[in-house]
Amino acid sequence: MREIIRPIFYPAVCQAMVLYIQTVYHQGTLLRSWNALVKSKEMAANLTIEAVKKQSSAMGAQLFDIGLFDPNAAEAAMFPRQWNLDTLLRSVSWLRLKNAEGRHVYIRPAGEHSLSLIDDATIQVVERLKSEGFGPAVVLETSPGNFQAWLRHGKILPKHLSTLAARLLASRYGGDLASADWRHYGRLAGFTNRKDKYRKTDGTFPYVRLHEATGLVYSRAVTFLAEVKSLYEAERSKAATPASLQCRRLWRSNLKSIEDFRAKAIYSGDQTRVDLAYAVYALAHGVPENEARDAIASRDLTHKGNAKRQQEYIDRTIKKARERIG
Repeated sequence: MREIIRPIFYPAVCQAMVLYIQTVYHQGTLLRSWNALVKSKEMAANLTIEAVKKQSSAMGAQLFDIGLFDPNAAEAAMFPRQWNLDTLLRSVSWLRLKNAEGRHVYIRPAGEHSLSLIDDATIQVVERLKSEGFGPAVVLETSPGNFQAWLRHGKILPKHLSTLAARLLASRYGGDLASADWRHYGRLAGFTNRKDKYRKTDGTFPYVRLHEATGLVYSRAVTFLAEVKSLYEAERSKAATPASLQCRRLWRSNLKSIEDFRAKAIYSGDQTRVDLAYAVYALAHGVPENEARDAIASRDLTHKGNAKRQQEYIDRTIKKARERIG
C-alpha cells in the first residue's frame, strides 16, 4: 500500500503568507479608496469652477472684488482681492482651501457697475421679481431657503443712483436694507456658507448653490432707472440750500472724500486704517460728525457683525479720531 504524503505547513510560513495576502488586499482596497477620494475631490473642484464661471460671467463685470471673510478675527477680517475672470478661475483651488479653513467667500463687481443685489430673499420673492419684470441675472441659494438675486440694469450707474436703486428694490421686495448699497458683497457659488447656525450634524456646511445665471437685463430696466433718477432729483431739490450754505459747501467740495483715502496705496487695502485716517482728516477740517459717520458706513461693514456691532465700530473710529485731533 502506497504511503500518502501529506503537506507539512510550518506556522511561521503560514503566518507570513496570511500577512502577505492581507497586505495585498488592504493595499488594493486603500488604493481604490484613494483613487475614489481623488476623483471625488477633482469632481467637486470642477463643479466649483463651473459655478464660479457661470455666476461671474452672468454678472457681466470686467473686474471683481473677491472678499475672504474670517468670522473669528476681531478686526480687518475681510481679506480683499481684485481679479478679472481669468485670474478668478485660476484661483478657485486657493479659494477652496481658504473656504475649508473657515473663511466665507464673497464677490462683487469692482468700481461703479450695472448691478443691484437683493439679499435675504425667499423663493417667492424671486418668482415675484420675474413676474413683475425684474427677472434676476443671477439667483443664488446661500443657505437652505435663503436667496440672493443680482439684477442687471443694462448700464453702469453712478454710486448715488446705484445705492438708491438697491434700496428701492430692497424696500419693495423685502430684501435686507442693511445690504442695499452700491458696494455690498454677495456670496460666490460653489463654496460653503460657514455660519455656525448652518452647520450640519455631521460638522459640514451647506454649499452656496447657483440656481440661475441668465445674465439678462431685466425687462423693466429703462422705466425703473428713470424712476430712480426722478426720485433722486426730487430729493436734491428738497435739499436746496441758501446761498451762504452753498458757499460753505463749495469750500468743502475741495476737501478729500473717503474714496480718495480708499484709493491710496499706502493703506494696502486695510479699510480699518482708511476709516480712521479719513475720520481724523474730516473732523479736523470741519466736516460734521454725522457726515463722517455716513462716509465710514458707505462701505460694506457686515464683516463686523450685526447692525449693533457695526455701529460700535463706527463709534470707536470716531472716538479714536477725536483723541488724535485733541
